[in-house]
Amino acid sequence: MPTQVTSALRRFGNTLREFTIAQRTVAIIGVAVLALGIAALVMWATKPSYTPLYSGLSATDASSIVDQLNTDGVPYELTNGGATIMVPQQSVYDERLKAAAAGLPSSSTGGYSLLDKMGVTASEFQQSVTYKRALEGELANTIQAMKGVKAASVRLAIPEETVFVSQKADPTASVFVDTKNGVTLSSDQVQAIVHLTSASIEGMAPTDVAVIDAKGIVLSAVGVGATGSADNQASDYETRVRGSVQAMLDKVVGPGNATVVVAADMSFESAQRTEESFTSPTDAPALNEAVKTESYTGTGGGAAGVLGPDNIAVPNGAGGNGTFTSADTTRNNAVNKVTENRTIPAGALTRQTVSVALNKEVAGDINVADVTSLVSSAAGIDTKRGDAVTVEMVSFNSAGAKAAAQALAEAEQSAAADRMAEIIRIGIIVAGALVTFVLGLVLYARRSRRQTREAIELGELNEERMALEGMTLPIGIEAPTIPMLLTPPPAPRDLEPSDANRRREDIDAMAARDPQKTADFLRGLMDDRQPA
Repeated sequence: MPTQVTSALRRFGNTLREFTIAQRTVAIIGVAVLALGIAALVMWATKPSYTPLYSGLSATDASSIVDQLNTDGVPYELTNGGATIMVPQQSVYDERLKAAAAGLPSSSTGGYSLLDKMGVTASEFQQSVTYKRALEGELANTIQAMKGVKAASVRLAIPEETVFVSQKADPTASVFVDTKNGVTLSSDQVQAIVHLTSASIEGMAPTDVAVIDAKGIVLSAVGVGATGSADNQASDYETRVRGSVQAMLDKVVGPGNATVVVAADMSFESAQRTEESFTSPTDAPALNEAVKTESYTGTGGGAAGVLGPDNIAVPNGAGGNGTFTSADTTRNNAVNKVTENRTIPAGALTRQTVSVALNKEVAGDINVADVTSLVSSAAGIDTKRGDAVTVEMVSFNSAGAKAAAQALAEAEQSAAADRMAEIIRIGIIVAGALVTFVLGLVLYARRSRRQTREAIELGELNEERMALEGMTLPIGIEAPTIPMLLTPPPAPRDLEPSDANRRREDIDAMAARDPQKTADFLRGLMDDRQPA
């Protein structure tokens, strides 16, 4: 084994032996946590990546697909309440092909695939019903593909075409939407569902689609639209007008010095209106004209007499010629005809009022008439409709504003204190790191000097040992009877087995082998070093 590895192991063992019980306990816990972390990382890295095989499954289809996966020995996971099956990514396509071969999933909404199952003997009623079911299934599948939609169901009411009615009824649709947990459809998504459904059916208007969620909340009503109800429309309208007027007044009198309240009346009724108007064109020729003329000229017969008392004409005794002329003209003139069909939806604005209060202390020099004119133009006031605008100057209660200003000031002071505390904490951490680094450098320098000094002393002792081994005691001098042990200086814990350690071991061995000779030699050295 290399010397570096041996020294490292020896140093690690010495360090462990010097640990206290608390330090050993902490070290064992740290090693255990590290081992568990490595094991968890390895398990996560080796775990296969799961991908959805099918989602939105019914309980029957999920059970059949799980049986197939168990038969094939493919691991799986069930999520979303068992409606979604997750399998390893490398097995997705194989399992989908096997499930399709087995006719799974079977409980689907069908869509246009229902038309493939119709035979040639299907009646007209069956064809009509199947076609409507196919449309409903395709719309439901499309709506389910939207983000946040768990399940959807569409029902269409399409009137039958007939020639025995003068007016044709419009088709309507109802959409039931079940969203995922914690998901609420936005107004844009509701409008998307409404327009998607209405655009798929011929003759269907967006106001003919009703959307209801799983909680029973009407998201879109027939004749109202995707906004929900006239109340919501009134609230949206009031918010929009109030924001416009408030933004204008904040520029005129300053923020917080004006308040605006808008009240809008919306119509809750929806209706269909058909209106026909006729007008005569000017200087237009007749479409057709017929003139009939009769004339008669002849003699004979008596002249007409005067009626008597019995209504009998009494001839005047004279005869004469008879003449008859008649003219009849029939002319068909062109007439302009305008037929207007209008749908009046619910939520039409019938009347609105705007109330404005100005702070008297700030807006003392402002002309109320000018403000009224500005508000009327900004809010779209129509006096013929009965709209009204009221502008008054009143004294505002400033207690709330002062409290709010004080709260803002306290919040700013608290934020400034937090920032200062954070700066101090960072400064303390940096200072501690610098102090630790400087102390480490000082200790390292002292240890380096001590190791150098010990190496020099050990070198001198080694030279003395070499001189001692070459000496012999003079004849007639006896060695001392009391042995003298030479205790080497303690070695530093982190000193590697270098030349200094080997020299120290040689001196220990020489002292153990011949302590008397070593003692005499050292005593002589001490006498020689003393000043004369």
